[in-house]
Amino acid sequence: MTGILPAEYFPLDPLPEFMLVIIIILIMPRVMERLKLPGLVGLIIGGLILGPNGLGVIAEDSSVMHFLADVGMLLVMFFAGLEIDIEKFVKTGHKSLAYGFATFAIPLTAGLLLGRLFNFPWITSVLVGSLLASHTLLALPLLIKHGIVRHESITVTIGATVFTDVAALVVLAVCVAIHTIGLSPSTLTIRLTGMIIYIPLILIGTRRLAPWFLNKMHNRKNSHSLLILLLVTIAAVAAEAIHLEGIVGAFVVGLAVGEVVRRGQIRHELDTLGNTLFVPMFFLIVGSLIDPASFLRLSSSGLGFMLAIVATLLITKFVAALLAGRTLGYARDDILCMWSLSVPQVAATMAAALVAYEAINSSGQRLINESTLDGILVLVMVTSILGPILTQRYVKRLAAKK
Repeated sequence: MTGILPAEYFPLDPLPEFMLVIIIILIMPRVMERLKLPGLVGLIIGGLILGPNGLGVIAEDSSVMHFLADVGMLLVMFFAGLEIDIEKFVKTGHKSLAYGFATFAIPLTAGLLLGRLFNFPWITSVLVGSLLASHTLLALPLLIKHGIVRHESITVTIGATVFTDVAALVVLAVCVAIHTIGLSPSTLTIRLTGMIIYIPLILIGTRRLAPWFLNKMHNRKNSHSLLILLLVTIAAVAAEAIHLEGIVGAFVVGLAVGEVVRRGQIRHELDTLGNTLFVPMFFLIVGSLIDPASFLRLSSSGLGFMLAIVATLLITKFVAALLAGRTLGYARDDILCMWSLSVPQVAATMAAALVAYEAINSSGQRLINESTLDGILVLVMVTSILGPILTQRYVKRLAAKK
């Protein structure tokens, strides 16, 4: 579908396109925040405005824009890994694993059944389930603001995120491999063996080497963020070399360098580098994939899937928090806070959905089609708004009990 403005409106000079992109990045998140909505919703809407189904500024074949978005997707996953404190995960131990398993397995199973209910192939159904299984700690700043990050139920929830995100990425890698090359036991064994070797190797290697390199470059602080970006890129390239998705490598590097990067100036440099252009471009490209007309053309089945996937996520995440919370002896407000923190489906979900959409087999079939992607985009926007609102409410109750 062509844009509202003809292609010759932006003839050869890309500067007008870049100008509009910057304007959208500057304005749309602030507009959403004024409306008490997450800024990323504004970026997704901005991508819709600039995309092929809007003004046509971001073309489907815009290699530069898509390259920036690809880097942004890696950084989204890197930042997701960065927010996870492995030390806290180790301290909470079996409790984090118990909740992590519950909040992964229950949505995964329900998502698989939902996919089969809507006649999706088995592999697509499993992928849909894995998208529901992970979550993004979108409300983490609220926890820091109210000083309850070290509260046990919060620590357990943060620790559980390690399990859910790693497990979801493993399922994604396996689903993409099966979809693109077929279900070959020998090939699948090789892929799984590669993952088993790759993840610990990158995690341990980066965890040890990054501090050494950063100390060697202590007099050139502006190079710190570039070094981290280099590590992310190397891990992504290495992942793709063994037929994994690059986002797996980016996430593992985030896990590995979290302890070093969270303190000091490096985090500020990385935020400036990533969140100024690359990460916003990722969400703009995601928004550009939306075709508003497709919502008008939705069948009753397509509309039903959109409603069902949101309801399934909310219900299964609540059931997981309730079961784990009751088993661990937590109070009602702790359980509700655990649930609200696991509701947002943003970073891992969006990146994985885009990877799955772009995974095409030899028959030209995508792992998930446009209608399914639209449903996931709705899920991202609904949960990114609802999650922080719920967390704000329950966090205040926990903070009052301190």
